[in-house]
Amino acid sequence: MEGIALLSPVFVLAACCAGVMGYAIRRSGTCMVTAIDEILDGRRTERLFALVEAGLWVSGSILVWRHLGGHTALPVGYPPSAASALGGVLLGLGALLSGACMFGAIARIGSGQWAYLLTPLGYFLSCAMFSARFGQRPPMVGGAPLLDAGWLIVPLTVFAAWRARSAWQAARRGELAAHVWHPHQATTVIGIAFSLLLILVGPWAYTSALLALAEGRHSGLVIKLALFAVLLVGAIVGGWSEGSLRLRLPPLADALRCLAGGALMGLGSLLVPGGNDELVLLGLPLLQPYAALAAASMALAIVLGRFLVRPQPTHAL
Repeated sequence: MEGIALLSPVFVLAACCAGVMGYAIRRSGTCMVTAIDEILDGRRTERLFALVEAGLWVSGSILVWRHLGGHTALPVGYPPSAASALGGVLLGLGALLSGACMFGAIARIGSGQWAYLLTPLGYFLSCAMFSARFGQRPPMVGGAPLLDAGWLIVPLTVFAAWRARSAWQAARRGELAAHVWHPHQATTVIGIAFSLLLILVGPWAYTSALLALAEGRHSGLVIKLALFAVLLVGAIVGGWSEGSLRLRLPPLADALRCLAGGALMGLGSLLVPGGNDELVLLGLPLLQPYAALAAASMALAIVLGRFLVRPQPTHAL
């Protein structure tokens, strides 16, 4: 990413991917909290499976790209630890407090819920305050286990062909736009756009851009922040296209809740290490054990938190 210049062809293409990704996040409503709410309240798993599918697209894209001789920088792994589990719990509690994970915050911003602008701000402030104490990365454990599971390229390619066939059938019926921007398929678009970003500029997640800014790491920072800005614009365009964008000041209580939730998620990401967007779109697709541990801890914290705060039924005397 260091050698990429603003307005270069590579950056312009990467910015297009970031914009599409932001638009898709808004259209899909992608969020771990929403996915778990859907399971607990609606007994449905569509959004959870959509998140899994986004990760599958990243896994398949990396394997195919490497098989074709392409090279891209991949994040190193870390050993699973108690810190990873605790970080996942803090990610879950922060998402529960704010009402959305770091993915979901982008979707909420896109719909004009401006209190969620304070979620990334809280994340940044937490990283800036605590990175010196909790931001020390554990010893690296080498590359990505996914690359040792090359046999997965066959089933993942078959899966991609099946999804492409569905899109082709929708196009023949004149329903391609409705098909692509259905919440489930929009999450697929997130995975594809992220995969292209990974190939073009290497590992990138907007939470990592905020962390780099908090820690004063200037290498590639302008590119990272520019992609973050385009991601936000894409989400806002998505909300505007749906007619859900509103210009109104958020209640103070909502603003403080989003700020505090973002701060908790920032601290959690330092311990994991990595934010929930990195876990879903990088760590889990690369089959990293520490990412699986942190994601499971995050999900468990959200589930337990939901049961604790859910109103208890009252019984007539």
